[in-house]
Amino acid sequence: MFRCCCDALISGSGTETDHRGESKEGEPREGEPKEGEPKKEGKERSMSWLNDTTLRAELLVFFVRLAGKAAFALIVWLIGRYAIRLLLKLADRSPSAAGLDPMVHRFVRSFLKTALYLVLLISIVGILGVPMASVVAVLASAGVAIGLAVQGSLSNLAGGVMLLIFRPFHAGDYVDAAGASGTVQEVNLFYTVLLSVDNKRITIPNGSLMNANVENHTAEPIRRIDLTFSCARGENPRRIQALMQKEAEGHEKVLLTPAPPFARLTGESKEELLFTLRVWCNTGDYWNLYYDLLQGITECFAENGVKSPTARIRMEKEA
Repeated sequence: MFRCCCDALISGSGTETDHRGESKEGEPREGEPKEGEPKKEGKERSMSWLNDTTLRAELLVFFVRLAGKAAFALIVWLIGRYAIRLLLKLADRSPSAAGLDPMVHRFVRSFLKTALYLVLLISIVGILGVPMASVVAVLASAGVAIGLAVQGSLSNLAGGVMLLIFRPFHAGDYVDAAGASGTVQEVNLFYTVLLSVDNKRITIPNGSLMNANVENHTAEPIRRIDLTFSCARGENPRRIQALMQKEAEGHEKVLLTPAPPFARLTGESKEELLFTLRVWCNTGDYWNLYYDLLQGITECFAENGVKSPTARIRMEKEA
């Protein structure tokens, strides 16, 4: 009986695990892959390859879509630029634009051009897929920052609008303003351009121009010329007045209205008599008549023997 039990124990030792947890015969040990199951290392490699392939495909799709949007945005930009130019040309040729003041027309055209290009840029940003809420937020923040940084430019813009509303001058007027003199060429969004008599281009900020005294020499159809002449104190005042009056009345560009030529003694000193001549003329004839009278009366004095004031030299003794 003892021998039978030993045989039974020996025969069972090949199939049953001992108390230390050894596996039964024919079963895989703990930690070993089962039969037909791929190893973990090979599975991880296959999953990594699949992830890389998916990422590449997604990147390819993203860049293809981005290239398509960029190409479409470029086409919209080119068509939009052409449309804006065409629209501005049509606006310039419209009957309503022909009746506008040239200064107002340039200002409105500049404002319209800026607004149309801004709309075009916003449309292109939308085509590229940028959320409009983000664009609006960025524009609002940038607007506050830019507004603080360019306060002077905004004042120039406001000055340009005020100049168009009150119109202290028009294109082609000759003005003195903000320390400059010249003929008004144009008023744009931020600056007014003058052309001086010696053909220099002067640019004045609209803000400074709006806050300065503006002297418009050509706003009225007629102007008055004031000239001053001097002669020796021994001359007869009535004779001098008659010579000046005759020379002025004989010029074809002198107007008799609103007042005839005026020639009077207006000042004196120990050496000379001062006479003032005042005549009216059309604004366009101002400078030609000014120099004609200046030269004509000087020559008339010389022909009639009118003496010039004697130069007085003062001699001071040293103390």
